[in-house]
Amino acid sequence: MESSILLRPYSSPSLTLLSPPLPHQYKISRKNLNFKSTNLSVKASVNGINSVVTLLDYGAGNVRSIRNAIRVLGHEIKDVQTPEDILNADRLIFPGVGAFAAAMDFLNQNGMAEALCRYIENDRPFLGICLGLQLLFDSSEEKGTVKGLGLIPGVVGRFDSSHGARVPHIGWNALQIKKDSEILEDVDGQHVYFVHSYRAIPSNANNEWISSTCNYGDDFIASIKRGNAHAVQFHPEKSGDVGLSILKRFLHSKSSISKRLTQGNASKLAKRVIACLDVRTNDKGDLVVTKGDQYDVREHTKENEVRNLGKPVELARQYYQDGADEVSFLNITAFRDFPLGDLPMLKVLRLASENVFVPLTVGGGIRDFTDANGRHYTSLEVASEYFRSGADKISIGSDAVYAAEEYLRTGVKTGKSSLEQISRVYGNQAVVVSIDPRRVYLKTPEEVEFKAVKITNPGPNGEEYAWYQCTVSGGREGRPIGAFELAKAVEELGAGEILLNCIDCDGQGKGFDIDLIKLISDAVSIPVIASSGAGKPEHFSEVFEKTNASAALAAGIFHRNEVPIQAVKKHLSKEGIEVRTNVATSLTQTVQPSTI
Repeated sequence: MESSILLRPYSSPSLTLLSPPLPHQYKISRKNLNFKSTNLSVKASVNGINSVVTLLDYGAGNVRSIRNAIRVLGHEIKDVQTPEDILNADRLIFPGVGAFAAAMDFLNQNGMAEALCRYIENDRPFLGICLGLQLLFDSSEEKGTVKGLGLIPGVVGRFDSSHGARVPHIGWNALQIKKDSEILEDVDGQHVYFVHSYRAIPSNANNEWISSTCNYGDDFIASIKRGNAHAVQFHPEKSGDVGLSILKRFLHSKSSISKRLTQGNASKLAKRVIACLDVRTNDKGDLVVTKGDQYDVREHTKENEVRNLGKPVELARQYYQDGADEVSFLNITAFRDFPLGDLPMLKVLRLASENVFVPLTVGGGIRDFTDANGRHYTSLEVASEYFRSGADKISIGSDAVYAAEEYLRTGVKTGKSSLEQISRVYGNQAVVVSIDPRRVYLKTPEEVEFKAVKITNPGPNGEEYAWYQCTVSGGREGRPIGAFELAKAVEELGAGEILLNCIDCDGQGKGFDIDLIKLISDAVSIPVIASSGAGKPEHFSEVFEKTNASAALAAGIFHRNEVPIQAVKKHLSKEGIEVRTNVATSLTQTVQPSTI
């Protein structure tokens, strides 16, 4: 069922102009491959370089963003349907996402592995992205040893988390340029966006391929170049103007590039500043961005209307232009009865992804459900629709709590929970678990079976301890599980990141709950996003200095223009905390105002 949903070439009626193979320069071994036999031929070109880009989309994950980036840069797209489409491509982009083994199975079963190797052997213009880089190596250790295309010597292995590196590697990191590479000419000193758990290590055997490395615990290969073949571990389509510049240099001749990026000073993994948009319909049926006060989103007026802070697509675009490192949509109505019927939210994602070239996360309603006609939908099907609509990551809330409770009760991973299903197919880096706890004050930690901590600010009756009770249904129902226990459980079940809220701090503007964030970020080896309570730039530096949070999220202070995103970043930079400083400029097209 999973492969039938996900592993299929994208269908498109568009046509492409075709070009002959370039002169053969490099003899590449394909010792690892057991190709399906095909009769492959190459057609002649009409007129050399043209505006059509061939895209190898095997159907897993969010490829909408790379499509949007290609179109923003003025190119049409032809989708690969057959091995001949690969050989006839003028320029080929392979934006691989998902699991290594599934991708190799698809390439081999459809005869595309041989065509891909022959295309690169013939020194044709190629750009692999993320998994599109990893597949070029001999093999991967993901889910056992799986043979790759065997073009580049080396094994793709998992990051080592034993020395403190959080896995997955998620966020904006710096490149170390190792040799001239046309597409990276303007990128030295800039941050680019990575999201992966596996990487290839530099060696004497593959050194001639390497154009840049990145450090995350150890140095790993961030990009390769050999002749006209390029591949990158990071996501240019999610790296803002820096990423668009890289794509533009691949798609256009060097002489046509006039705009240069401002010199950056990136040196390591940056702390992320995330803008969150709580989206729901108001009483008139309009989709609006709102913000709660301890999760209450209604104005305290006679009308008691839903608080309206703007239109989601317009705000997402604005935050991207202001320098947000990610944009998170939380659908707090969560299409309660029919998740796939929430067409407005899917439209929000599609429209936002057209001009927002940083990661998009969406949460709300990701669960199994049965519609009014008795048709059953799995959470995987719901998530797949979100990914196809432009989401890069899925945030799961209540359903993850129930799954964790069951796992802690039985000790059995059933593989049936939404968390397990989605992380198995898309990778744990695509799954965020949102935790909504509230403080329960204690006189002594022995009063409960859950992990309790000594708190900085005593409770209303002088209590010195608290445990953090998890809630579901938007904070309306408490559950018999603590935030500590939940975080540890969901990490084991496949979560790649934790969004850590705090009901007590929500909307108060008095700072993040440092006690809670330190407790959780010290307990898990996956990245933790601090949320709830930001009121000024100093709150961001405090949470980064006092905890191991990888990112900090805010909503109301951005929506109400109380604190601009750039003010937060300037403050963090002044305090010696590394942040991404590049913001969106004219590389992206001017867009018309959105109605949603």
